[in-house]
Amino acid sequence: MSDIRSIRDYNRPLWRRILLSRETAIVVLLLVVALVSAISVRGFGQPITVTFLLLDVAPILLIALPMTLVMITGEIDLSVGSMVGLSSVVTGALVQAHVPFGLAALAALAVGVIGGAVNGFLVTVVGLPSLAVTIGTLALFRGLAVGTLGTTAVTDFPAEWTALAQAKISGTTIPYIMVPFLILLAVFAVVLHFTPFGRGIYAIGLSKDAARFSGVHVERTKMLLFVASGLVAALAGIFYTLRYGSARGDNATGLELQVIAAVVLGGVSVFGGRGQLYGVVAAVLLIGTLSSALRLANVTSDVINIITGVLLVLSVVAASLLTWLQRARRRPIPRAAALTAP
Repeated sequence: MSDIRSIRDYNRPLWRRILLSRETAIVVLLLVVALVSAISVRGFGQPITVTFLLLDVAPILLIALPMTLVMITGEIDLSVGSMVGLSSVVTGALVQAHVPFGLAALAALAVGVIGGAVNGFLVTVVGLPSLAVTIGTLALFRGLAVGTLGTTAVTDFPAEWTALAQAKISGTTIPYIMVPFLILLAVFAVVLHFTPFGRGIYAIGLSKDAARFSGVHVERTKMLLFVASGLVAALAGIFYTLRYGSARGDNATGLELQVIAAVVLGGVSVFGGRGQLYGVVAAVLLIGTLSSALRLANVTSDVINIITGVLLVLSVVAASLLTWLQRARRRPIPRAAALTAP
């Protein structure tokens, strides 16, 4: 049914597909929350708030890009938070061993590629479900991270690198980490929306068999996406380490849930075949804006988590209700049974 619904959606005019979409609703909600927060929450409208908000959501923004593509294919990667922690530990351990930071960062990125390839191999070659695989590698990567450093933390990083992680673009309130994010956003957007490879990603999510008969290399596509997920998670881990100036085995615990929540809230179907990057980016910023405003209003973190969870549940319920209404409207009205005379 998801195949038919998606094909029929494209029969509507372009302006309706854009304006009357879940992604556009998230963008509008983001603007409303930001405006209300700026008016009603003391200190929210300050430039420093924008800087810290972007710094806080930067790892989620980065990881959400490949996660969007992975989930559009109908798969999932729950190991990204643990990969952030593992790449942080690899970077810290090598710096502690007097390896230049640049080489340590490259080694951490290589670990991300290997971790992503392990996930991709188990899913595409062995044929295991990605949910089970990435739950396993979530525990594996976290165990390696904690086992490498134990309860200690590495904090002796080059000052110029830690300063760069929190520095702002000259004359703005935007941190430098947004530059690589925007570059990656452009790359992923072009790949997903303007290339045959991207069309193959949607096709896999709608029907793997149909995609394969259409000439899409399903296994290779999924492998590349899992590798990209591991690589970008490792990049986020390096930023996470420099931003907080600390490499620990428990860094970014639970981050994978925040990423997946933002991707689903942004309109990506958990069953695959549907999603837009701009909706996911808006959802990450929405959750970050809401959390920032509530913290400034002295709301506790537990209450913030409850509000975020309720928002996610409502978005999923609303999407399901909308789909049901669309199907009900398209369902043909059964003809009345004709009365037959004896």
